[in-house]
Amino acid sequence: MGSAADGAIVGASIRTLDAARPHATALAWRDGVLIAVEDDVREHIGPATRVIDGRGLCVVPGLTDSHIHPFWGTRRTRGADLRSAETLDEVRARLAAERERCGPGEWVLAHSAHYEPFHGAGLRAEAIADAVQDSPAIVYFFDAHTALASFAALERAGITGARGFEEAAEIVVDPDGTPTGALLENAAIDLVDAVIPDWGEAERLDAYAQTLRRLNAVGLTGAHVMIGDRELLDDVRALEARDELTLRMVVPMHQEPAIDDAEVERRLALAGEGGRLWRTGTAKFFLDGVLESGTAWLVEPGPCGVNAHPFWPSVERYGELVTRFKSAGFSAITHAVGDGAVRGALDAYAKAGPPRRGMHRVEHIETLCDEDLPRFAQLGVAASMQPLHMEGLDDPAAPSAWLDGLSDGRAERAFRARDLADSGATLALGSDWMVADYDPRYGMAWARLRRTPGERARVPYLPAQALTAEQTLLGYTVHAARVNGDEDVCGRLKVGLRADITAFAADPVETRADELPELPVRLTVVDGRVVWLDSQGAS
Repeated sequence: MGSAADGAIVGASIRTLDAARPHATALAWRDGVLIAVEDDVREHIGPATRVIDGRGLCVVPGLTDSHIHPFWGTRRTRGADLRSAETLDEVRARLAAERERCGPGEWVLAHSAHYEPFHGAGLRAEAIADAVQDSPAIVYFFDAHTALASFAALERAGITGARGFEEAAEIVVDPDGTPTGALLENAAIDLVDAVIPDWGEAERLDAYAQTLRRLNAVGLTGAHVMIGDRELLDDVRALEARDELTLRMVVPMHQEPAIDDAEVERRLALAGEGGRLWRTGTAKFFLDGVLESGTAWLVEPGPCGVNAHPFWPSVERYGELVTRFKSAGFSAITHAVGDGAVRGALDAYAKAGPPRRGMHRVEHIETLCDEDLPRFAQLGVAASMQPLHMEGLDDPAAPSAWLDGLSDGRAERAFRARDLADSGATLALGSDWMVADYDPRYGMAWARLRRTPGERARVPYLPAQALTAEQTLLGYTVHAARVNGDEDVCGRLKVGLRADITAFAADPVETRADELPELPVRLTVVDGRVVWLDSQGAS
């Protein structure tokens, strides 16, 4: 025997997703790399090998969230959690409690609000004035495309009226020019963010590390980060130096319409940056916003002309930058909710040509025209979707700002996951946390059910678009790796690939979808390092 394995799992039920050997009962790794995937790994076990008893475990390739905001989401989830607040009174009560916790004059922060509680009062500072009183306050909405600022927050940010932005952002004002408090898209929201006291470096890194550990505990070994810049790379390096980087990740460079050529050049030079668990190589663009706030881009605009325009004033400029980053070795990621934005992204990719590594990709795809569906497979463009974005659509009686933003007939062509999978497109799945729950078990259940798991009275949203259990697991493993050109790194359990492993108490493919959210995660291994161990089920 040569050098012994650092770690091994024996006696497990292993679903490898490797066509050459679909199943095994044992595996072993050394220096973070799988050296054996078979039924007997005793020859690789030495005195120092950590041997994990796999009896009762179902082992699968490590799960990757293909669309998540572990860093930006950590910053944006400070303060009061409004996700479950269904009425304006509930929103106000939580804001008032947060104000009491913060003390006089401190910033009151809240996140994950939904639009529906504000339907009566409107998105206006008056709606929260009694709750926050004279404190500066900002409420971030769940989709991260809208915020509501208090009067004091507007004053501190120097917001006294409308402004022009390079991108499709807006400070909403009354007819007399007075700001209402509603801020649409990042360029407007950033004006308030800039005056909110920030964390220090140590506090920020500690918060990031806590988030990564929570993601490991639900079985995640990888993340396709969706917001990034040169400064974030410094934090990722610092986490790695502290030995607290516990997810394999790709960190993008986010391009906004206002970016100048000098900054583009600085970002192009980062194509080869990376460490053992992270790298750059993707460029992120927003081609539209969201249906709920009227900032998506539909081929046919929604009621009253909403959702009619792209995020970039010049779609040509967007396409030029896609080509420029692709030529420098990046693949492109485009946020495209509306069918107009999806078409615009596909057009740009067709002109740019495929990247050197991985695939160009379109994010969200909440509406999709029939004629554009086959183009994903034809162009080799990946579809990246987030099943939890359908939450709430399984209750037809509930008000829905999402449905209100659609033109007639578009709701029947929404979230076409199965059509895309059956067309031969590479379909990667994720959560979009902080927008939705980061637990992949919940996301996998929604992909298969298209309704709230455990609530059978709910009506599945377009049930013919449900994915099979196998397609769903592929979306979190094999396809997630393929999108980034990481087939030789992760996504399967195969000798020579990294030891990224998720172990459940039962097979997630055979587990009923309604029961998936409660399926225990027993073990998470990243690069051969045990980053989560449930003492109740693995030892």
